[in-house]
Amino acid sequence: MMLAERSRRTAVILAWLGVLTPLTGLHKFYLGQPFWGAVYIVLGLVIPIPKVACAIEGVMLLRQSSDDFDQRWSKTNKVAPATATLDPAQISALGVALRELDTLRQEGLISELEFEQKRRQLLDQVA
Repeated sequence: MMLAERSRRTAVILAWLGVLTPLTGLHKFYLGQPFWGAVYIVLGLVIPIPKVACAIEGVMLLRQSSDDFDQRWSKTNKVAPATATLDPAQISALGVALRELDTLRQEGLISELEFEQKRRQLLDQVA
């Protein structure tokens, strides 16, 4: 089962548990990185480098603010994305302007570069 909200405290405890016990990499599984968790476990059986990495990551997770941790590791969005409302008349006018530009380009009255610049300007006005 995937956890939507991950606790920074739990991640730090699991990272430090990897330093103190042979169970290196549990924090990676908790943070949704099973490949790296498996790499830590396999390498932890042979060499002590994953223990050092767990200690460093434990300190990094501890120093990270709660907001930064949530932004990076939590799967839920706390802020709803802003939706832009576009006026249908504005969209219609944009379509007409783009068609007129394309006609000018096809007739050779403006170059490809001019067409692209003006097209981008029109699209940037809407966005």
